[in-house]
Amino acid sequence: MINKRILIKNLLAHNDESSFYDKKRQLNLHTREGKAKFLKHICALSNSNPTNNSYIVVGVEDQENTIVGDDFFDDSRIQNLINAYLENPPKIQYENVPFPNLPKDKVIGLVTIKPKTKTSHFKKGIHTIPANSIFIRRGSNTMPVEGEIEKNYQNTETVIGIENNSRNSIEYTLDGVIDFMNFRHKDMAPKYKVFKELFVICWAGIPKKSRDKTYLSRVDIELINEQIKLFYSAQDVVEITYDEDTFTIIEYVSLGLNDKTSYYPLEKQTIHFHDNGYYKIEREMLFQPPEFNKKMLFHIYNSNIALLKKLQKGLSLSEREHKDLENLPSTFMICYLNGFEEAKQKLIDTKALLKPFNQVYLSFKEALRVLRKMKYDVQ
Repeated sequence: MINKRILIKNLLAHNDESSFYDKKRQLNLHTREGKAKFLKHICALSNSNPTNNSYIVVGVEDQENTIVGDDFFDDSRIQNLINAYLENPPKIQYENVPFPNLPKDKVIGLVTIKPKTKTSHFKKGIHTIPANSIFIRRGSNTMPVEGEIEKNYQNTETVIGIENNSRNSIEYTLDGVIDFMNFRHKDMAPKYKVFKELFVICWAGIPKKSRDKTYLSRVDIELINEQIKLFYSAQDVVEITYDEDTFTIIEYVSLGLNDKTSYYPLEKQTIHFHDNGYYKIEREMLFQPPEFNKKMLFHIYNSNIALLKKLQKGLSLSEREHKDLENLPSTFMICYLNGFEEAKQKLIDTKALLKPFNQVYLSFKEALRVLRKMKYDVQ
């Protein structure tokens, strides 16, 4: 079993990016340009590593190799984006890896690209990349090529060596459990559960009662053996159940208008643990968007647009307007889910305006996370 934190450290020890790994400050999958860049690197790394895993490390400053972290990213449908644009798409996995010196809401993202022998190419264009484009890695550069690609096996031995040096140990596991239980979350009634005498999951959160049901808020859930964060949210709440073989997380989103909110189930995530030392994660979308009166929504939507115009002009807001601003991200999300097609883009465009307001900006990121989970926009 590979300890992903050790793996990232071992990858970064190869100071220069190479033909088997790339590093990014962050991913921007909200724009066509950002998606195109990401797809280009996936295509190149896959084509240059037919018999070994290749990697993208997210949350690292390129020049100094400094670990700065990025937001928790939990879009299981990122594979859909790869499948939509690449012919012979590789299987990829995105994992969130906590690091000791990062704030609790920041992680390092690890994209693992599984090896495949067939050449990947773009089956349709995106941004400035035309259909049928093929990319490979030459050293740390991603390059377009034409025609047949000569298979390159030079990285196989190096990558296997790095992975073998990143194996987990009982010491790493115990250190991880003690750190989670006694230091990082000692004030949040942390718990742990061992599965199949091998896997250890730790979780912590603040109990929250609503309509005879107990949820956990400010939740952090980690698979300690691999040092990966399974779930983190400063906003949404979850319900946790488990037995001897499975651990299940049901995520709820709080939605409503005029301060009247209800919890709606968003996604069910079940981790199945097997006797052979493997586990499998299954995800099921549960979300049914609430419907609201269109006339009322139209009025609230226009009020929010007017609010944004005041912000753009640098005008001061009243106390009531500050309250409306706190609800703006979830209001735009509700409008989008009720047929206001332009509301999603309007929300994305508010990023710079909302960033100075810490709590509002958290809600903004949470709203985009929920929308991204519901349906990956590959347009």
